[in-house]
Amino acid sequence: MSMDWTHFTPWASLAGGVLLGVASALFILMNGRILGISGILGGLLIPKAGDVAWRVAFVLGLLAAPMLYAGLRGPWEVRIEAGWGTVVAAGLLVGIGTRYASGCTSGHGVCGLGRLSLRSLVAVGTFMAAGMITVTWMRGAA
Repeated sequence: MSMDWTHFTPWASLAGGVLLGVASALFILMNGRILGISGILGGLLIPKAGDVAWRVAFVLGLLAAPMLYAGLRGPWEVRIEAGWGTVVAAGLLVGIGTRYASGCTSGHGVCGLGRLSLRSLVAVGTFMAAGMITVTWMRGAA
């Protein structure tokens, strides 16, 4: 496997990571909640009174951010090297995995590791191992 140096973006990636870390820290400090996307979306599927507005605002912000970026920077090409069946199956498997792991990569990886949670360390190790195995297997099969 070789590195695609023309699309290597360490500074943009670092900036994104810092923004995500700061947002996660502020969210837990101000709301006492973990900034995990699966938990936020899950709370919309089984809504509780008085707990919906901030979740809807958060999801709308997630959807608005790329549109704002496209408006400021212009459209970009999205390239997915898989068929729709593969994309749908992958999405379903990720959804099932987040239920079994009681959280997603943002909840466990960003927030859980930052809180030195052993459960999150195991979950992230499992996510990463499964991802590496899947990529290696899929690239070998291609």
